[in-house]
Amino acid sequence: MMYGYYPGCSLEKNAIAYHQSMMAVARKLNLEFAEIDDWNCCGATEYFSLELLPAYALVSRNLALAQNQLKNGRQLVAPCSACFVNLLKTDRYMARSPELARQVNEALAAGGLHYEPGSVEVRHLLDIIINDVGYEAVARQVVKPLYNLRVAPYYGCLTVRPGLEKSFDNPEYPTSLDRLLDTLGAEVVDFPLKAHCCGGHMTQISEDTALEMIRRLLKNAADYEADVIVTVCPMCQLNLDAYQDSVNKKFGTRYRIPVLYFTQLMGLAFGLRPVELGFGKEFVSPTLALAKIGAEPPPRPSKKARPSRDALPMPEMPEEE
Repeated sequence: MMYGYYPGCSLEKNAIAYHQSMMAVARKLNLEFAEIDDWNCCGATEYFSLELLPAYALVSRNLALAQNQLKNGRQLVAPCSACFVNLLKTDRYMARSPELARQVNEALAAGGLHYEPGSVEVRHLLDIIINDVGYEAVARQVVKPLYNLRVAPYYGCLTVRPGLEKSFDNPEYPTSLDRLLDTLGAEVVDFPLKAHCCGGHMTQISEDTALEMIRRLLKNAADYEADVIVTVCPMCQLNLDAYQDSVNKKFGTRYRIPVLYFTQLMGLAFGLRPVELGFGKEFVSPTLALAKIGAEPPPRPSKKARPSRDALPMPEMPEEE
């Protein structure tokens, strides 16, 4: 199966483990991803809060490139939940508003592009795995089940966001990731806050508010004795992983819960080596959790080589050596 691929900025830097594990798993599942040539940033949340028309034009440029470059149904996969929502809502809003579509296409015309709303189908990677590949096909690839590993499935607030038509899961209490992790042999714990917000870029606006939002999620996972939190979004992974020390300092807690991508656990269950799946780039080491399933992560960089939390630019942080 062939799909267009929009990695977004995060998967080139702080979420490179997501990209690596996605591609490793794709080879096992006979999935092919053709990266859109000359793609640009989706603008995250900041651009839309400043000026709408340039923001929609920025996003629609990627859709126009996909429209021109893709064949076979023009399906575009966005693993990043923020990119997924921006691409999807831009396509939907242009379809609903001919005036918006006209203004956006006037802006695109300067670059020799035009986008016809509805010509590209934007999908999240999780949707592809559960609906196109299917649980049975995933199960056939499992050679090292994740028995005894207690996992908290975290969707975040964007992946199955309310208000997006044809959502592939329940927006209030999704279960697709739960079932996928169960298929891998993991013990899926109850995680009532699974679709709550991690705070996004609130760390740069009101750190107190952001740390409280992160604390609630960590506490919920800890209350159910999860060994790891499993996410589908780079922003969620970054917040829950990189800011655990800040949460502990502020609230006097001692959380040390690894935060991993669902593709990394898929790869482990498929028998792939941790080094192939981007392990070793986390702030919170997964060594103890992986020991429960007989996996050993690659050596981690020295503490001096790791960027401090205070040095983190948002939404990305420097690559580790």
